[in-house]
Amino acid sequence: MTYKNGIEKFIEIFKRSNLSISKFASLIQKDRRTVTSWIDHVSDIEPNDDVKNKICQVFRYPDFIWEEGCTGEEFIKSISQIPQKEVRIIDEDYEGRLKYIMDLEKNRRFVIQAQFPGPMYRDTAVKKVYRTRTSTEIEELKQLRIEQMLRYDYDTTEWYSIKSVLIFCFANFGNFYTKEEKIKILELMYELFNNNYNKKLFLFDSFSRKIYGMDTTYISINVKQKILFFKSPIESVFIEIRNKNLVERMHKYYSSPIEAPSHVNFLESVKILKVLQDAVRYNNSIIQAYETINRTTDYGELFYNNLSLDLQKQVSQPKPGQKRN
Repeated sequence: MTYKNGIEKFIEIFKRSNLSISKFASLIQKDRRTVTSWIDHVSDIEPNDDVKNKICQVFRYPDFIWEEGCTGEEFIKSISQIPQKEVRIIDEDYEGRLKYIMDLEKNRRFVIQAQFPGPMYRDTAVKKVYRTRTSTEIEELKQLRIEQMLRYDYDTTEWYSIKSVLIFCFANFGNFYTKEEKIKILELMYELFNNNYNKKLFLFDSFSRKIYGMDTTYISINVKQKILFFKSPIESVFIEIRNKNLVERMHKYYSSPIEAPSHVNFLESVKILKVLQDAVRYNNSIIQAYETINRTTDYGELFYNNLSLDLQKQVSQPKPGQKRN
């Protein structure tokens, strides 16, 4: 098929969306009757520019798909393949990857961390978690990054899953840290984030609904430069995305109290760090820590979701009026 006019292109995009007519119509903000008239070839009036722009925005298609010259295979390629300039593979050695991160996060950062704590905080307390060879140059770079992150005025927003925080504090396996190291890291993060509006810490619940990837990989969003990157399953590879609409959408999603996964706001997160620090210091159990969080904050329900079914039977029910964001 040649796909020479806007209606033919509209129909092909609808078919590839695998959406119902009602859902498709709501996404592009048109009524169902109008969309049906195009799909059933009842109307020969071309979709207007507002509809075309909305489709490009929702499905992240390039604007030129509606041009007369974009037909046939070129049109299909434009709506089915990711533009190469928007995706880049960063395949470097450890030093190269570290320089890449430091360059993109030079002035500020907005990150979703796969594990608690982040590598920078870990390296302040535990120098050799992984048995890997290093060099003087790498150690100097890591120290520069630590110094950068520890600056009071450095702008950082960090998201961690509640699960990863509880594993760090209480797990008896897969845990790199001694009691003293845990206390040191929690003290450091508390001092950095407490009463500092340059630094925001969010703890999110990865059990209340399906979360894809947010608690399994490092994601860094630079909304100013319209770039995001994440770590691939291959250790030495980063995937860089330069799609403006996607970057802005990701940033908006995690910046919105309503759209983002259920989470503890950044002011309360710091208070909960202090509760967990005391629990580790005084050898309190995860049950005792939960009871304190449930009693003294409005986020007990989120922590309750992260307890095993057996532990849930041993603790108090979340108190009424719990917050989810």
